[in-house]
Amino acid sequence: MRAMNEEKLQKLAEYIKQYARENNGESPRLADIMEYMNMQPTHVAQVAELEIMCFSTPWSENAIRGELTNPLSLWLVAMDGDKVAGYIGSQAVMGEADMMNVAVAPAYRRQGVAERLVVRLVEELATQAVSSITLEVRASNAPAIALYEKLSFAQVGRRPNYYTKPKEDALILRKEWSI
Repeated sequence: MRAMNEEKLQKLAEYIKQYARENNGESPRLADIMEYMNMQPTHVAQVAELEIMCFSTPWSENAIRGELTNPLSLWLVAMDGDKVAGYIGSQAVMGEADMMNVAVAPAYRRQGVAERLVVRLVEELATQAVSSITLEVRASNAPAIALYEKLSFAQVGRRPNYYTKPKEDALILRKEWSI
């Protein structure tokens, strides 16, 4: 076990040095060294914990587990070793997707994890002949709105009193791309 950890640390150190050489001496963001993958049954409990931590009306563990067998769903996780640092979920039908959820654990925020998850989701959806994605975001969630604008989402509507706990409007954002 110790040899495996030392090997991982050595690979990480090599990656950081290579990244710095290729990026004018900058260090990689945490998001750059995480592993991104489709959500698996082993991730569900941690995703449910993040739901509770991040949302006032979280999805249940059973609802999240149900997404694994939903043919319309695609959920991705950002992994820091065995720990789920963040996740994103969507459902797609007839070339259009709806981003259901995205969350990042507080310790991993402002490290590019959410951005990487959104980008990976769009890339994966594009391989499935999806050409647009829509989402709702709390009107007061300035950091999320700024991220979505950075990623070329545009506001296409507003849903009054969409959220509860507290009651708040949702902005409807959309991104389209060519496939």
